[in-house]
Amino acid sequence: MQGFPVVIEIEPRFRDTDAMGHLNHVVYITYFEVARAEYWARLTGSRAYDRAPFILAHVAADYRSPAYVREKLRVGIRMARLGTSSFDAEYRIEEASSGRLVVEGRSVQVGYDYERQQTVPLSAEVKGQLRAFEGRGDL
Repeated sequence: MQGFPVVIEIEPRFRDTDAMGHLNHVVYITYFEVARAEYWARLTGSRAYDRAPFILAHVAADYRSPAYVREKLRVGIRMARLGTSSFDAEYRIEEASSGRLVVEGRSVQVGYDYERQQTVPLSAEVKGQLRAFEGRGDL
């Protein structure tokens, strides 16, 4: 998946399906979350997710084609925008063997101080990590 620094494979579970036999729309948001967690782990070298200096503020998904429990999916994540106190992540989910587009999505993460329970600007360190990891100075 060109342009996505983190791509993971997901094997849907039976419980991810709905009455029509395809994956339920809500599971894709969970797949975005799994990709975000992997992105954080690769970015920082740690799976200490409680140290992430941001919270999820918004998530959206555009459904392009149905997926089924017997299909393997690839989920890609990349940064689309880096602002003063927030950044946008972009997602692409496709069927692994054919590359068929299943879902596209976007989420907004906001810098957050958990101790003070308030939003804060993103640190220069976090911004630098994201730019370096993405290999993009234009963020």
